[in-house]
This record gives sequence, C-alpha cells and structure tokens, in this order.
Amino acid sequence: MATVTSAAVAIPSFTGLKAGASTARVSSSVKVSASPVPRMSVKASLKDFGVAVAATAASAMLASNAMAIEILLGGDDGSLAFVPSSFSISPGEKIVFKNNAGFPHNVVFDEDEIPSGVDASKISMSDEDLLNAPGETYAVTLTEKGEYSFYCSPHQGAGMVGKVTVN
Repeated sequence: MATVTSAAVAIPSFTGLKAGASTARVSSSVKVSASPVPRMSVKASLKDFGVAVAATAASAMLASNAMAIEILLGGDDGSLAFVPSSFSISPGEKIVFKNNAGFPHNVVFDEDEIPSGVDASKISMSDEDLLNAPGETYAVTLTEKGEYSFYCSPHQGAGMVGKVTVN
C-alpha cells in the first residue's frame, strides 16, 4: 500500500485564457513511499473466493443434515396423535419426538413396516419406557431410505400412529 508523505501541487489559473491558446503549465511534486505488501493477482483472489464459497456450501449441507424435525406427542387440543402424523426427512436427519399432551407416550417402530435390514428394536423405545412429563423427548436418526410406520403403544388403539418417509 502506498502512503503519501508530503505533496505540493500548483494549480494553474485559467483567468485570461483565450480560445486557441495551445499550452498550459501544471507543476506538481509528490513524494510517495511504499511499504512492502504481498501482491495478489485477481486469479488468486477469485480462487480464494471460490474456496470460501465451497466451504460455506459444505457447511450448509452438513448443518442441514444435522438439523432435527420435532414431532409432538399429543395435539394441543388434547388429541392422542403425532403432530404431524406423516412427514418426510433426508437420510441422517434427526427426529425429536416431544411430549406435548395426553401422556404418557412412547415411540415404537412397526417391525413389519420399516425398510428391510433395519432393526426396529434399535430405533424404537421399549413398550415399558414412557415419556411421562411435558417436554420430555425421544430422538432417533434414520439413515436407510424408505417408509417407516410407528405408533404409541399406550394409544395405538386410539389411532396414535404415524409414518415417516426417508427420501
């Protein structure tokens, strides 16, 4: 970066100039001292910008995969339902089931209605485990694509069932 240490500039006077005058005098004296600064070409700047854009996009993708969807156990109106009862997520997205109303609740994945090769016992709460207080949660992350049906064992007969599609 250059810095100006002192300057003297003479500005000519245009008073009395006539049309057709061919010369004008300008005198100036400028002293400039420059400190060594790393030089960067436009190409390098664009490369750094591209790297920053790619890093930001990768961070956004990782953050979106780490995001969670919240499913309420029991409707605000006291209904025995998952809210929403049907939804879609991306593989690796976390589902947080949160006790809302009408508890106790649990979340059990139906072993006959999940993708083959997925162990229902590893993604389900046990029939004995129950969420008993408002705000208690159960979280699960599904990685295999397909449709998963689930239910609340104390309220399955009342229609508290749901379905998630992993795209």
